[in-house]
Amino acid sequence: MKIKPPRLRQGDGVGIIAPAGPVDPSEIEAAISLLESLGFRVCLSPHVYERKEYLAGDDETRLADLHEMFRNDGVRVILCARGGYGTHRILEKIDYTLAQKSPKIIVGYSDITALLIAFYRKTGLVTFHGPMARDLRKNENRNLESFLQLITSDSRITFSLSHGKVIRPGKCRGVLLGGNLSLLCQLIGTPFMPPPRGKILFIEEKGEPLYRIDRMLTYLKLAGFLGKCAGVVFGEFSECGEASSVIEVLEERTHELGIPVVTGLKVGHGLENVAVPVGVRAILETETMSLTLAEPCVSK
Repeated sequence: MKIKPPRLRQGDGVGIIAPAGPVDPSEIEAAISLLESLGFRVCLSPHVYERKEYLAGDDETRLADLHEMFRNDGVRVILCARGGYGTHRILEKIDYTLAQKSPKIIVGYSDITALLIAFYRKTGLVTFHGPMARDLRKNENRNLESFLQLITSDSRITFSLSHGKVIRPGKCRGVLLGGNLSLLCQLIGTPFMPPPRGKILFIEEKGEPLYRIDRMLTYLKLAGFLGKCAGVVFGEFSECGEASSVIEVLEERTHELGIPVVTGLKVGHGLENVAVPVGVRAILETETMSLTLAEPCVSK
């Protein structure tokens, strides 16, 4: 059953957690000031600045902060401070009933992909692939604006793919699912990945050489995942080599899938990272180069 979190309203609380890599105060001070200037109350998790080598504290601490944000009645949005690595380590210990009892808007990308998909798989909660606290001011605040548009209204939002390329033409309807390519591969075969049938899969990546992108897409094909999707939309592949070479690999690995495949979704590690919901019905149409949400992402 799908669960839509309550929409964000002026004066609501925004909680900031660090469920993956460590973050310094200086990295999110600007985000805190920006959110407060927009009229939101910011609530930092008790251990947001903790550090244990490459993690933001030990697993139990990061898990406790996540649980506390769901229990906090004054928090409407759970904003992840950054990605890095670490969300996989806590997936098995999360109390998913908290999200069913008190649905919250949870947002992030990169390593947070695992958290977003796990919550959707285990509870039906609509989650949000979008900007994190550390880069909230990127793109002259437009990434934040796209996120706020999603979580404050019930308007029918369309994402333009006009700067992309059609790999295989067509039109399809399906439920949006996606995120970072590496994280998607690492979830295959676990109880935290939803079945691919009827999904419109969106994919982004950063800093991976072409052969690894090839290998990961090949794995998704061999696992029977890509072929069961309704469609595929590629986002940014930042620092992965020449754009033309990346497109060539994407095309070679997906053009025979028999489903609509297109590039051009502005999600990922680049300057532009629009917010895209996970778990919401959408329409992908290569003729108009558009991805349109077929329903609101939040409840009233």
